[in-house]
Amino acid sequence: MIMTEKLIKAREYEEHKEKTISKEQRPLFHLTPRCGWMNDPNGFCFYKGSYHLFYQYYPYDTIWGPMHWGHAKSRDLISWEYLPAALAPDEDYDKDGCFSGSALALEDGRHLLVYTGVRKERDENGEEKETQTQCIALGDGINYEKYSGNPVITSDLLPKGAGKVDFRDPKIFRENGRYSIVVGNKTEDKDGQLLRFSSGDALNWSYDGLLIKNGLRYGIMWECPDYFTLDGRQVLLVSPQDMQAQGFDFHSGNGTLCLIGAEDDSGCFKGEHFQTIDHGMDFYAPQTVLAEDGRRIMIGWLQNWDTLAYKREDLQWFGQMSLPREISIKDDRLIQRPVSELENYYGKSISRQGILLEESTSFPGIKGRCLDMTLTIRSAEPGLSYRRFEIRFAQKGSTYSSIEYDPEENTVRADRSHSGSRRAILHERTCRVSDRKGTITLRLILDRFSAELFLNEGEQVMSMTVLTDKEAEEITFITSGKALMDVTMHELGRQVE
Repeated sequence: MIMTEKLIKAREYEEHKEKTISKEQRPLFHLTPRCGWMNDPNGFCFYKGSYHLFYQYYPYDTIWGPMHWGHAKSRDLISWEYLPAALAPDEDYDKDGCFSGSALALEDGRHLLVYTGVRKERDENGEEKETQTQCIALGDGINYEKYSGNPVITSDLLPKGAGKVDFRDPKIFRENGRYSIVVGNKTEDKDGQLLRFSSGDALNWSYDGLLIKNGLRYGIMWECPDYFTLDGRQVLLVSPQDMQAQGFDFHSGNGTLCLIGAEDDSGCFKGEHFQTIDHGMDFYAPQTVLAEDGRRIMIGWLQNWDTLAYKREDLQWFGQMSLPREISIKDDRLIQRPVSELENYYGKSISRQGILLEESTSFPGIKGRCLDMTLTIRSAEPGLSYRRFEIRFAQKGSTYSSIEYDPEENTVRADRSHSGSRRAILHERTCRVSDRKGTITLRLILDRFSAELFLNEGEQVMSMTVLTDKEAEEITFITSGKALMDVTMHELGRQVE
């Protein structure tokens, strides 16, 4: 493989820069960029015995820039090893960015990456126009060579009414002996849709038809699609831009959407059940992989385009991935749970049952910023004996973040307004939970700069970055009235040998 000057430069820079970032300046088990900027997960796949994860990457600064593909691999989805940058914007058709895409292993053993190439140019009026096309690269898990026939899917293949600018984020998969790609597109009348293309050799592609059209229901452009079978159902994940709030179900801005349904006889997907994937402030562009043991694993960017101002200038990286999650379907809903491999990193554990909570309480040993803690809260008396439960964490003095449960309204609110941020951005979100008569199970996973909350065995999830100094590690439980609490906390550290 002959590497271009841009790719050589990126690889040399990241190798040097990584050495200046200590492990203590990173999360313990959430993947961050090797250096610089990270956004969407790309190419999440299993290849040659390891999970590979690529990501949108600008190594030279902690702000968005011309997109490269960063690269890491893991044997267990928890401990990640950095690999050299896989792609740089070094061809005419992708000179302004190698945008998001996906990957799979070919039958001949080669690793195929498919991505969106971005090229900007001035028209006859001097206005800048952007062209997005779908491109591929082939490699061995470390080095990749862009296909000489790129781009393989251009606007020439688009159907009537499809926009030629917003056409990106290809998701590739193989079924019935053929390759398929699903790509996000915004129509000329500004509606989101997903288009399907097919190929016999993964090199030569033809338009297959419309998979689904948004119909202006959920946002405008649909980014980062993923499409797969789960528990006998067809599942579609997308990240809509410019959503409008719908009660507690969907929030304004850039969101995440899961559709569960089936294809009709014409090959169009019909969504029967719709839900937000993550109700927190920070989760976007999820991708999934089918593990060797049959589990479907999902990972997302633990950030949001509307919260970029919440950052720390002393960190030489920006952006992190979520904890990988095992997903399933129960009662027509997407259920999410942390991958079971996390349990191999459990350290000291504390478990207490039937604790009577009144007002504000803390307990010796229940504290920290790298932990997996499960709480069950219930009424202490017949009927509802409490009106509010709150857990404050990453706490030191007046600084804290919190989770608050209202058993009368059946809502949970995540709030980092007091986390030390001086920026007036999105700091809280609320979601509605099932009515369990004042009983709720909360599983809170902390990892230095993040909090991920799994509600009622994964019925809902709320994720957020928490950039409070790591020394803030106190945890306090607060109730209005009397409640009973069961708590089990596991410290998280190095893998058990």
